[in-house]
Amino acid sequence: MDEEQTVLMSANSPGVPLGAWLAELDDARLLQLLRLRPDLTQPPPGSIAALAARAAARQSIKAATDDLDFLHLSVLDALLTLHADTTAVTTAELTAAFGERTDGPSVTHALENLLARALVWGDTSGKGALRVAAEVASSLPWYPGQATVESAIPEADLAAALESLDSGSRELLDRLVEGSPVGRTRDAAPDAPADRPVQRLLSDGLLRRLDTDTVILPRLVGQVLRGEAPGPVTATRPDPTVSSTTAADVDAVAAGAAIDLLREAEIVLETLSATPIPELRSGGLGVRDVKRLAKTTGIDEDRLGLLLEITAGAGLLAPGLPDPEPPDPAGPYWAPTVATDRFLESPTAVKWHLLLSAWLDLPGRPSLIGRRNPDGKPYAALADSLFSTAAPLDRRLLLQVLADLPPGAGVDADSASRALVWQRPRWSARLQPEPVTDLLTEAHAVGAVGRGAVATPMRRMLAGEPEDAVVAAMDKILPAPIDHFLVQADLTVVVPGPLQRDLAERLAAVATVESAGAAMVYRVTEASVRRALDTGKTAGELHALFSKHSRTPVPQALTYLIDDVARRHGQLRVGMASSFVRCEDPALLAQAVAAPAAEAVELRQLAPTVAVSQAPISEVLAALRTAGFAPAAEDSTGAIVDLRSRGARVPAPGRRRVFRHPPVPNDQTLSAIVAVLRKVASTPPTGMRLDPAVAISELQQAAHHQESVVIGYVDPAGVATQRVVAPINVRGGQLTAFDPASGRVREFAIHRVTSVVSAESG
Repeated sequence: MDEEQTVLMSANSPGVPLGAWLAELDDARLLQLLRLRPDLTQPPPGSIAALAARAAARQSIKAATDDLDFLHLSVLDALLTLHADTTAVTTAELTAAFGERTDGPSVTHALENLLARALVWGDTSGKGALRVAAEVASSLPWYPGQATVESAIPEADLAAALESLDSGSRELLDRLVEGSPVGRTRDAAPDAPADRPVQRLLSDGLLRRLDTDTVILPRLVGQVLRGEAPGPVTATRPDPTVSSTTAADVDAVAAGAAIDLLREAEIVLETLSATPIPELRSGGLGVRDVKRLAKTTGIDEDRLGLLLEITAGAGLLAPGLPDPEPPDPAGPYWAPTVATDRFLESPTAVKWHLLLSAWLDLPGRPSLIGRRNPDGKPYAALADSLFSTAAPLDRRLLLQVLADLPPGAGVDADSASRALVWQRPRWSARLQPEPVTDLLTEAHAVGAVGRGAVATPMRRMLAGEPEDAVVAAMDKILPAPIDHFLVQADLTVVVPGPLQRDLAERLAAVATVESAGAAMVYRVTEASVRRALDTGKTAGELHALFSKHSRTPVPQALTYLIDDVARRHGQLRVGMASSFVRCEDPALLAQAVAAPAAEAVELRQLAPTVAVSQAPISEVLAALRTAGFAPAAEDSTGAIVDLRSRGARVPAPGRRRVFRHPPVPNDQTLSAIVAVLRKVASTPPTGMRLDPAVAISELQQAAHHQESVVIGYVDPAGVATQRVVAPINVRGGQLTAFDPASGRVREFAIHRVTSVVSAESG
């Protein structure tokens, strides 16, 4: 038999059924199939026939094609165009269908991957027969044939053609965009008048003729009409690189972003510690509350929304009843959790890793905060309306595409969008330039990306390296903490980089942040000096702090300010008895007792230098400070103590939904499933029930050739019958066929079909 006869036979035969092909696979290939398609194991199939039926089901096929790139989907598209769902197709025919759009090895490699997933089955030799499940057509993000038959249209020509359309032609295209891309009309015939809208659209390439009565809207035309970027059009993976720099430059930018992220996260947590925000009844934070928080912290609203979502995702922020309770504990408040204290004390790289991990798996889209939903209402921060299981998948896909590029290779939103859509055509609607811009902005903000390229720590995390290695990589690129600052004549303190932790805490105790950024600016005021003295610092310690660590001469005004505040500070001493006030100056104590602001705490003078109150010490301190005095708190030994509260805390993370990766069975479980399949296959059959995969194949063959068949069928009552039917199509586990006995079209469940025999041979 020559090659031409072999090809002809394969084209006119149904080929090997899926069940029979699966039964011939060795254990290693079956294990690989179950790893690639874990849904086939839930629940474990009881036989090869059951496995085949499940593998050919629509939902399973959609799951199996979800992460395929444009080349793999194009191979499936080409097989469907060659009718591999009903007849056998050779590898040579498949390669010829691609022409010069890609090389043979690329098609062969893609075909091997599809065979491993059992989306295609058969022999991969040039003369062998290949088949594809009919339900693959429903898993393509386009109509079958639109990636194989249609030629690419230059984007400029396409835009110009659409711009020149009249209202009638545009309305016709819009109807095809909103519904099925296929339309039937008599105007599609070649001899139809050339001035008809359909004929003009066909001549302009805005419609494609399927037959004399049917037209289809080309894939690229439909994408442009939906407002999407057209593509992909090539079977070759696009290179999204638009810039190039050194890996060190990328790491430096990412490290700077990480420092800003942590600094602003700590500001947000500190602010909410002091003033928790009530939760909306519908969940999340109110728009006005977010605006006030943005004004208080000095952080842009868009960036603030990202910080809120990340800190909540990291378990540092949650709704609950804070301790201490707010003045109006009517409902839950958003406040820092008890995990915040440990977070604040952790090393910088460890804190960054926690926030980055939270962002990577964040089941929501922070970029939506403040935008309007379909109902016209704004999305609220920390609300369930932001929830999206696809968001973590999109982030990881973007980062993985960047990680596949050489170190230092950068992208922009447009180039990244093209690469992402090629990688996942089925996700194209959410991988357009606008949402990719949001993803890139977030990636830069969290220090995962710098100048459009993946930073080294993020690259290591994507490679699956342990947490310690990722933290060490970030620690390596972070700038070394400095031990100095610059004191200015106007009592501002400029910090030209990240301070050593203990020095930063000491400076923050005596100065207030005035401007945040790469170089932070603090300001020393009378209130900030008094705050430092309240914590037990002495004037001598403050003078030593500035003289030791300032690279500029300490201004005389700062020395005077510290001495002046220290001289007045602590003359009034408040103790615990419930509270007492003592002062070496009887006149000053008398003045304090007589102050109107002190009436609320009911100070009563017991002696010229001692007064007492029933109010707590914190209230006495607040009342005296309101009256203009500078009291200090002391313990039983007379030493000054720091009574500042660490702020509100909620005991546990709130009811945030968390993204969890789908569980994948381990090899031991998969091996046990394969062992059961082998055991069942070796057991002699006890009945004549037809393999569902065989039934589907034979019925599809009959529908394609428009032949009647005799089927054995067991109805829901268990009654077995035989009936002659004319199959129309097989889809979703149902046979749609014309039943001459009843004179109407009926549906039959495939799993109830026990036999299929040609009516002519019967």
